[in-house]
Amino acid sequence: MWSEISSNPVMITLLLIAVLGLGELISIWTKARIPMLLAALLLYVALLWTGIIPTGLMSDSAITALGSLIVAPFVVHLGTVVPFSLIKGQLKPILIALIGSITAVALVLGVVPIFFDYETAVAGAGPVVGGIVAYLVTSEKLTELGLASLVIIPALVLSIHKLFGIPLASFFLKKHAVTVKQQVQARLQSGAALEKEAAVEERSNTVVKAQNGRKLLLPEKYQTSLIFILQLYLGSGIAIILDALTGINYTIFCLIIGVIGAYIGFYPAKTMEKANATGLAMIAVIFIVISSMDDVTPADLAGYIPEILLICVLGTAGVTLGGLLASKLLGVGKYLGMPVALTALFGFPADYILCEEISREVGDTEEEREAIMNEIVTPMLMGGFTTVTTCSILIATILIGTLN
Repeated sequence: MWSEISSNPVMITLLLIAVLGLGELISIWTKARIPMLLAALLLYVALLWTGIIPTGLMSDSAITALGSLIVAPFVVHLGTVVPFSLIKGQLKPILIALIGSITAVALVLGVVPIFFDYETAVAGAGPVVGGIVAYLVTSEKLTELGLASLVIIPALVLSIHKLFGIPLASFFLKKHAVTVKQQVQARLQSGAALEKEAAVEERSNTVVKAQNGRKLLLPEKYQTSLIFILQLYLGSGIAIILDALTGINYTIFCLIIGVIGAYIGFYPAKTMEKANATGLAMIAVIFIVISSMDDVTPADLAGYIPEILLICVLGTAGVTLGGLLASKLLGVGKYLGMPVALTALFGFPADYILCEEISREVGDTEEEREAIMNEIVTPMLMGGFTTVTTCSILIATILIGTLN
Protein backbone atom coordinates (compact mmCIF):
# COMPACT_ATOMS: atom_id res chain seq x y z
CA MET A 1 0.00 0.00 0.00
CA TRP A 2 2.78 2.46 0.94
CA SER A 3 4.66 1.74 -2.29
CA GLU A 4 1.54 2.60 -4.28
CA ILE A 5 1.11 5.87 -2.38
CA SER A 6 4.78 6.86 -2.67
CA SER A 7 4.82 6.17 -6.42
CA ASN A 8 1.68 8.21 -7.06
CA PRO A 9 2.47 11.18 -9.34
CA VAL A 10 0.71 13.57 -6.96
CA MET A 11 2.83 12.40 -4.01
CA ILE A 12 6.02 12.60 -6.08
CA THR A 13 5.16 16.13 -7.15
CA LEU A 14 4.31 17.02 -3.55
CA LEU A 15 7.78 15.92 -2.44
CA LEU A 16 9.49 17.88 -5.19
CA ILE A 17 7.48 21.02 -4.52
CA ALA A 18 8.33 20.62 -0.82
CA VAL A 19 12.02 20.78 -1.82
CA LEU A 20 11.33 24.04 -3.68
CA GLY A 21 9.32 25.35 -0.75
CA LEU A 22 12.15 24.70 1.69
CA GLY A 23 14.54 26.38 -0.73
CA GLU A 24 12.22 29.39 -0.81
CA LEU A 25 12.12 29.51 3.00
CA ILE A 26 15.92 29.38 3.17
CA SER A 27 16.07 32.28 0.72
CA ILE A 28 13.61 34.29 2.80
CA TRP A 29 15.39 33.52 6.08
CA THR A 30 18.76 34.53 4.63
CA LYS A 31 17.34 37.57 2.78
CA ALA A 32 18.34 36.03 -0.56
CA ARG A 33 21.97 35.55 0.50
CA ILE A 34 21.34 31.91 -0.33
CA PRO A 35 19.23 31.97 -3.52
CA MET A 36 16.17 29.73 -3.60
CA LEU A 37 17.35 27.88 -6.68
CA LEU A 38 20.78 27.13 -5.19
CA ALA A 39 19.24 25.93 -1.91
CA ALA A 40 16.76 23.72 -3.78
CA LEU A 41 19.51 22.25 -5.98
CA LEU A 42 21.74 21.39 -3.04
CA LEU A 43 18.84 19.98 -1.03
CA TYR A 44 17.72 17.83 -3.96
CA VAL A 45 21.23 16.45 -4.49
CA ALA A 46 21.60 15.71 -0.77
CA LEU A 47 18.30 13.80 -0.72
CA LEU A 48 19.23 12.00 -3.95
CA TRP A 49 22.69 10.93 -2.78
CA THR A 50 21.46 9.76 0.63
CA GLY A 51 18.77 7.61 -1.00
CA ILE A 52 15.87 9.51 0.57
CA ILE A 53 14.79 10.45 -2.95
CA PRO A 54 15.15 7.47 -5.31
CA THR A 55 16.96 7.82 -8.63
CA GLY A 56 14.54 8.59 -11.44
CA LEU A 57 12.03 10.33 -9.21
CA MET A 58 12.21 13.54 -11.22
CA SER A 59 11.54 11.76 -14.50
CA ASP A 60 8.50 10.07 -12.95
CA SER A 61 6.93 13.39 -12.00
CA ALA A 62 4.13 14.53 -14.29
CA ILE A 63 5.04 18.14 -13.62
CA THR A 64 8.50 17.57 -15.11
CA ALA A 65 6.86 16.59 -18.38
CA LEU A 66 4.78 19.74 -18.08
CA GLY A 67 8.02 21.71 -17.71
CA SER A 68 9.25 20.55 -21.11
CA LEU A 69 5.94 21.65 -22.62
CA ILE A 70 5.93 25.04 -20.92
CA VAL A 71 9.43 26.33 -21.77
CA ALA A 72 8.58 27.73 -25.21
CA PRO A 73 5.38 29.59 -24.19
CA PHE A 74 7.11 30.78 -21.02
CA VAL A 75 9.87 32.41 -23.08
CA VAL A 76 7.23 34.01 -25.32
CA HIS A 77 5.65 35.32 -22.12
CA LEU A 78 8.99 36.78 -21.05
CA GLY A 79 8.99 38.81 -24.26
CA THR A 80 5.70 40.34 -23.14
CA VAL A 81 7.08 41.12 -19.67
CA VAL A 82 9.92 43.36 -20.80
CA PRO A 83 8.76 46.75 -22.17
CA PHE A 84 9.97 47.33 -25.72
CA SER A 85 11.51 50.64 -24.68
CA LEU A 86 13.85 48.77 -22.32
CA ILE A 87 14.95 46.26 -24.95
CA LYS A 88 16.26 48.91 -27.31
CA GLY A 89 19.90 49.66 -26.67
CA GLN A 90 20.79 46.26 -25.17
CA LEU A 91 24.05 46.02 -27.11
CA LYS A 92 26.13 46.62 -23.97
CA PRO A 93 24.79 43.61 -22.01
CA ILE A 94 25.28 41.45 -25.09
CA LEU A 95 28.90 42.58 -25.44
CA ILE A 96 29.52 42.09 -21.72
CA ALA A 97 28.18 38.54 -21.92
CA LEU A 98 30.34 37.78 -24.98
CA ILE A 99 33.51 39.20 -23.45
CA GLY A 100 32.90 37.32 -20.21
CA SER A 101 32.50 33.99 -22.03
CA ILE A 102 35.53 34.52 -24.25
CA THR A 103 37.67 35.44 -21.21
CA ALA A 104 36.53 32.31 -19.37
CA VAL A 105 37.29 30.04 -22.32
CA ALA A 106 40.73 31.62 -22.78
CA LEU A 107 41.51 31.04 -19.10
CA VAL A 108 40.39 27.40 -19.24
CA LEU A 109 42.39 26.71 -22.40
CA GLY A 110 45.44 28.47 -21.00
CA VAL A 111 45.58 26.84 -17.57
CA VAL A 112 43.94 23.38 -17.70
CA PRO A 113 46.49 21.85 -20.18
CA ILE A 114 49.26 22.72 -17.72
CA PHE A 115 47.81 20.23 -15.21
CA PHE A 116 45.99 17.78 -17.50
CA ASP A 117 45.82 17.93 -21.31
CA TYR A 118 44.33 19.98 -24.13
CA GLU A 119 41.53 17.46 -24.74
CA THR A 120 40.34 17.83 -21.14
CA ALA A 121 40.34 21.61 -21.50
CA VAL A 122 38.28 21.46 -24.69
CA ALA A 123 35.88 18.97 -23.13
CA GLY A 124 34.99 21.48 -20.42
CA ALA A 125 35.47 24.87 -22.10
CA GLY A 126 32.27 24.93 -24.15
CA PRO A 127 29.85 23.56 -21.54
CA VAL A 128 31.27 25.73 -18.73
CA VAL A 129 29.92 28.83 -20.51
CA GLY A 130 26.88 27.16 -22.04
CA GLY A 131 23.98 24.79 -21.79
CA ILE A 132 22.67 21.51 -23.10
CA VAL A 133 23.39 22.21 -26.79
CA ALA A 134 27.05 23.04 -26.09
CA TYR A 135 27.23 19.79 -24.10
CA LEU A 136 25.69 17.77 -26.94
CA VAL A 137 28.07 19.26 -29.52
CA THR A 138 31.05 18.46 -27.30
CA SER A 139 30.03 14.99 -26.17
CA GLU A 140 29.04 13.77 -29.63
CA LYS A 141 32.35 14.85 -31.15
CA LEU A 142 34.37 13.37 -28.28
CA THR A 143 32.64 10.03 -28.81
CA GLU A 144 33.22 10.23 -32.55
CA LEU A 145 36.94 10.85 -32.01
CA GLY A 146 37.31 7.88 -29.67
CA LEU A 147 37.52 10.06 -26.55
CA ALA A 148 34.36 8.71 -24.94
CA SER A 149 36.12 8.51 -21.57
CA LEU A 150 36.12 12.32 -21.48
CA VAL A 151 32.36 12.67 -22.04
CA ILE A 152 31.80 12.62 -18.28
CA ILE A 153 33.65 15.97 -18.02
CA PRO A 154 31.19 18.11 -20.05
CA ALA A 155 28.30 16.24 -18.41
CA LEU A 156 29.51 17.05 -14.90
CA VAL A 157 30.51 20.61 -15.80
CA LEU A 158 27.04 21.20 -17.25
CA SER A 159 25.44 19.84 -14.11
CA ILE A 160 27.39 21.71 -11.44
CA HIS A 161 28.70 24.95 -12.96
CA LYS A 162 25.45 26.66 -11.98
CA LEU A 163 26.38 26.01 -8.33
CA PHE A 164 29.33 28.35 -8.85
CA GLY A 165 27.51 30.99 -10.88
CA ILE A 166 24.19 31.43 -9.09
CA PRO A 167 25.47 32.54 -5.65
CA LEU A 168 27.97 34.97 -7.18
CA ALA A 169 25.40 36.48 -9.53
CA SER A 170 22.93 36.77 -6.66
CA PHE A 171 25.50 38.56 -4.49
CA PHE A 172 26.39 41.14 -7.16
CA LEU A 173 22.82 41.56 -8.37
CA LYS A 174 21.60 42.25 -4.87
CA LYS A 175 24.13 45.07 -4.53
CA HIS A 176 22.87 46.61 -7.76
CA ALA A 177 19.26 46.20 -6.62
CA VAL A 178 20.02 48.14 -3.45
CA THR A 179 21.28 51.02 -5.60
CA VAL A 180 18.08 50.95 -7.68
CA LYS A 181 16.04 50.94 -4.49
CA GLN A 182 17.86 54.02 -3.22
CA GLN A 183 17.14 55.78 -6.52
CA VAL A 184 13.43 55.00 -6.18
CA GLN A 185 13.42 56.33 -2.64
CA ALA A 186 15.14 59.51 -3.82
CA ARG A 187 12.44 60.01 -6.45
CA LEU A 188 9.81 59.40 -3.80
CA GLN A 189 11.22 62.17 -1.66
CA SER A 190 11.14 64.54 -4.63
CA GLY A 191 7.50 63.71 -5.28
CA ALA A 192 8.04 62.24 -8.75
CA ALA A 193 7.21 58.72 -7.61
CA LEU A 194 3.81 59.79 -6.35
CA GLU A 195 2.82 60.87 -9.84
CA LYS A 196 4.04 57.56 -11.27
CA GLU A 197 2.10 55.62 -8.64
CA ALA A 198 -1.07 57.48 -9.56
CA ALA A 199 -0.48 56.75 -13.23
CA VAL A 200 0.04 53.04 -12.52
CA GLU A 201 -3.15 52.92 -10.46
CA GLU A 202 -5.07 54.64 -13.25
CA ARG A 203 -3.80 52.14 -15.83
CA SER A 204 -4.74 49.22 -13.61
CA ASN A 205 -8.35 50.32 -13.69
CA THR A 206 -8.59 50.19 -17.48
CA VAL A 207 -9.04 47.23 -19.79
CA VAL A 208 -6.18 44.89 -20.57
CA LYS A 209 -3.75 46.65 -22.92
CA ALA A 210 -0.62 45.99 -24.92
CA GLN A 211 2.77 47.13 -23.66
CA ASN A 212 2.68 50.30 -25.73
CA GLY A 213 -0.59 51.35 -24.09
CA ARG A 214 -2.69 50.76 -27.20
CA LYS A 215 -5.76 48.60 -27.18
CA LEU A 216 -5.24 44.90 -27.86
CA LEU A 217 -5.96 43.55 -31.32
CA LEU A 218 -8.06 40.85 -29.67
CA PRO A 219 -11.58 42.12 -28.81
CA GLU A 220 -12.25 42.31 -25.09
CA LYS A 221 -14.90 39.56 -25.10
CA TYR A 222 -12.27 37.08 -26.33
CA GLN A 223 -9.66 38.02 -23.73
CA THR A 224 -9.92 34.84 -21.66
CA SER A 225 -7.25 32.74 -19.97
CA LEU A 226 -7.62 29.93 -22.51
CA ILE A 227 -7.27 32.28 -25.48
CA PHE A 228 -4.19 33.91 -23.95
CA ILE A 229 -2.57 30.48 -23.51
CA LEU A 230 -3.52 29.58 -27.08
CA GLN A 231 -1.77 32.74 -28.28
CA LEU A 232 1.39 31.81 -26.35
CA TYR A 233 1.46 28.34 -27.89
CA LEU A 234 0.80 29.79 -31.33
CA GLY A 235 3.93 31.93 -30.94
CA SER A 236 5.80 28.87 -29.65
CA GLY A 237 4.78 26.84 -32.68
CA ILE A 238 6.02 29.54 -35.06
CA ALA A 239 9.34 29.67 -33.15
CA ILE A 240 9.84 25.90 -33.43
CA ILE A 241 9.14 26.00 -37.17
CA LEU A 242 11.70 28.80 -37.56
CA ASP A 243 14.19 26.74 -35.52
CA ALA A 244 13.76 23.83 -37.94
CA LEU A 245 14.20 26.13 -40.95
CA THR A 246 17.19 28.13 -39.71
CA GLY A 247 18.94 25.99 -37.11
CA ILE A 248 18.78 28.92 -34.67
CA ASN A 249 17.53 27.85 -31.24
CA TYR A 250 13.77 28.29 -30.87
CA THR A 251 14.07 30.19 -27.57
CA ILE A 252 15.55 33.18 -29.40
CA PHE A 253 12.59 33.24 -31.76
CA CYS A 254 10.19 32.82 -28.82
CA LEU A 255 11.60 35.92 -27.15
CA ILE A 256 11.47 37.96 -30.36
CA ILE A 257 7.89 36.85 -31.08
CA GLY A 258 6.84 37.79 -27.54
CA VAL A 259 8.44 41.24 -27.79
CA ILE A 260 6.98 42.04 -31.21
CA GLY A 261 3.61 40.52 -30.37
CA ALA A 262 3.33 42.59 -27.20
CA TYR A 263 4.38 45.75 -29.03
CA ILE A 264 1.81 45.44 -31.82
CA GLY A 265 -0.97 44.43 -29.44
CA PHE A 266 -1.28 40.74 -30.27
CA TYR A 267 -0.21 39.86 -26.72
CA PRO A 268 -1.19 41.73 -23.56
CA ALA A 269 1.64 42.80 -21.27
CA LYS A 270 2.63 39.89 -18.99
CA THR A 271 0.44 37.47 -20.92
CA MET A 272 0.90 34.43 -18.68
CA GLU A 273 -0.08 36.47 -15.62
CA LYS A 274 -3.26 37.54 -17.43
CA ALA A 275 -3.92 33.84 -18.04
CA ASN A 276 -3.37 33.12 -14.30
CA ALA A 277 -0.78 30.48 -15.21
CA THR A 278 2.51 31.95 -14.02
CA GLY A 279 2.88 30.10 -10.69
CA LEU A 280 2.55 26.54 -11.96
CA ALA A 281 4.56 27.34 -15.09
CA MET A 282 7.42 28.69 -12.97
CA ILE A 283 7.48 25.56 -10.81
CA ALA A 284 7.52 23.32 -13.88
CA VAL A 285 10.40 25.28 -15.41
CA ILE A 286 12.40 25.14 -12.15
CA PHE A 287 12.00 21.36 -12.15
CA ILE A 288 13.83 21.25 -15.48
CA VAL A 289 16.81 22.99 -13.88
CA ILE A 290 16.83 20.68 -10.87
CA SER A 291 16.52 17.55 -13.02
CA SER A 292 19.93 18.36 -14.52
CA MET A 293 21.43 17.04 -11.27
CA ASP A 294 19.90 13.56 -11.69
CA ASP A 295 22.86 12.07 -13.52
CA VAL A 296 25.50 13.37 -11.11
CA THR A 297 26.61 10.50 -8.88
CA PRO A 298 29.13 10.68 -6.02
CA ALA A 299 31.32 8.10 -7.78
CA ASP A 300 31.45 10.05 -11.05
CA LEU A 301 32.16 13.30 -9.28
CA ALA A 302 34.88 11.77 -7.10
CA GLY A 303 36.72 10.38 -10.13
CA TYR A 304 36.96 13.76 -11.84
CA ILE A 305 37.00 16.21 -8.94
CA PRO A 306 40.34 17.88 -9.86
CA GLU A 307 39.39 18.45 -13.52
CA ILE A 308 35.82 19.56 -12.80
CA LEU A 309 36.78 21.91 -9.97
CA LEU A 310 39.60 23.50 -11.98
CA ILE A 311 37.40 24.02 -15.06
CA CYS A 312 34.49 25.42 -13.03
CA VAL A 313 36.68 27.70 -10.91
CA LEU A 314 38.56 29.01 -13.95
CA GLY A 315 35.33 29.40 -15.89
CA THR A 316 33.68 31.31 -13.05
CA ALA A 317 36.72 33.51 -12.50
CA GLY A 318 37.09 34.20 -16.22
CA VAL A 319 33.43 35.12 -16.71
CA THR A 320 33.49 37.39 -13.66
CA LEU A 321 36.74 39.09 -14.65
CA GLY A 322 35.61 39.50 -18.25
CA GLY A 323 32.30 40.93 -17.07
CA LEU A 324 34.07 43.38 -14.78
CA LEU A 325 36.48 44.59 -17.47
CA ALA A 326 33.71 44.88 -20.07
CA SER A 327 31.50 46.79 -17.63
CA LYS A 328 34.23 49.35 -17.01
CA LEU A 329 34.98 49.61 -20.73
CA LEU A 330 31.31 50.11 -21.68
CA GLY A 331 30.32 52.29 -18.74
CA VAL A 332 27.92 49.81 -17.14
CA GLY A 333 27.67 49.37 -13.37
CA LYS A 334 29.95 46.51 -12.35
CA TYR A 335 27.34 44.96 -10.05
CA LEU A 336 25.03 44.63 -13.04
CA GLY A 337 27.68 43.78 -15.62
CA MET A 338 29.21 40.87 -13.70
CA PRO A 339 25.88 39.06 -13.14
CA VAL A 340 25.06 39.54 -16.83
CA ALA A 341 28.32 37.80 -17.73
CA LEU A 342 27.71 35.11 -15.10
CA THR A 343 24.46 34.08 -16.83
CA ALA A 344 26.79 31.94 -18.97
CA LEU A 345 26.98 29.57 -16.00
CA PHE A 346 23.25 29.04 -15.54
CA GLY A 347 21.22 30.70 -18.32
CA PHE A 348 17.45 30.58 -18.59
CA PRO A 349 15.27 30.09 -16.55
CA ALA A 350 17.63 30.59 -13.62
CA ASP A 351 18.43 34.15 -14.74
CA TYR A 352 14.76 35.14 -14.67
CA ILE A 353 14.12 33.33 -11.38
CA LEU A 354 17.07 35.14 -9.81
CA CYS A 355 15.73 38.53 -10.97
CA GLU A 356 12.31 37.80 -9.47
CA GLU A 357 13.83 36.68 -6.18
CA ILE A 358 16.18 39.66 -5.86
CA SER A 359 13.46 42.21 -6.68
CA ARG A 360 11.11 40.61 -4.17
CA GLU A 361 13.67 40.44 -1.36
CA VAL A 362 15.30 43.86 -1.81
CA GLY A 363 12.22 45.93 -2.67
CA ASP A 364 10.03 46.97 0.24
CA THR A 365 7.20 48.35 -1.86
CA GLU A 366 5.58 47.29 -5.11
CA GLU A 367 7.09 50.30 -6.85
CA GLU A 368 10.60 49.40 -5.67
CA ARG A 369 10.16 45.78 -6.75
CA GLU A 370 8.91 46.81 -10.17
CA ALA A 371 11.78 49.28 -10.65
CA ILE A 372 14.38 46.67 -9.65
CA MET A 373 12.83 44.03 -11.90
CA ASN A 374 12.67 46.37 -14.88
CA GLU A 375 16.29 47.39 -14.34
CA ILE A 376 17.80 43.90 -14.12
CA VAL A 377 15.60 41.46 -16.01
CA THR A 378 16.27 42.66 -19.58
CA PRO A 379 20.10 42.66 -19.44
CA MET A 380 20.08 39.36 -17.53
CA LEU A 381 17.84 37.68 -20.11
CA MET A 382 19.89 39.14 -22.96
CA GLY A 383 23.07 37.88 -21.30
CA GLY A 384 21.67 34.38 -20.83
CA PHE A 385 20.39 34.07 -24.38
CA THR A 386 23.64 35.47 -25.79
CA THR A 387 25.90 33.08 -23.92
CA VAL A 388 24.03 29.83 -23.31
CA THR A 389 21.84 29.83 -26.40
CA THR A 390 24.22 31.26 -28.99
CA CYS A 391 27.84 32.02 -28.06
CA SER A 392 28.57 28.77 -26.21
CA ILE A 393 27.37 26.68 -29.15
CA LEU A 394 29.77 28.48 -31.49
CA ILE A 395 32.60 28.16 -28.96
CA ALA A 396 31.98 24.43 -28.46
CA THR A 397 31.77 23.83 -32.22
CA ILE A 398 35.01 25.70 -32.94
CA LEU A 399 36.98 24.18 -30.07
CA ILE A 400 35.88 20.60 -30.67
CA GLY A 401 36.94 21.07 -34.30
CA THR A 402 40.52 21.65 -33.16
CA LEU A 403 40.72 18.04 -31.95
CA ASN A 404 40.52 16.60 -35.47
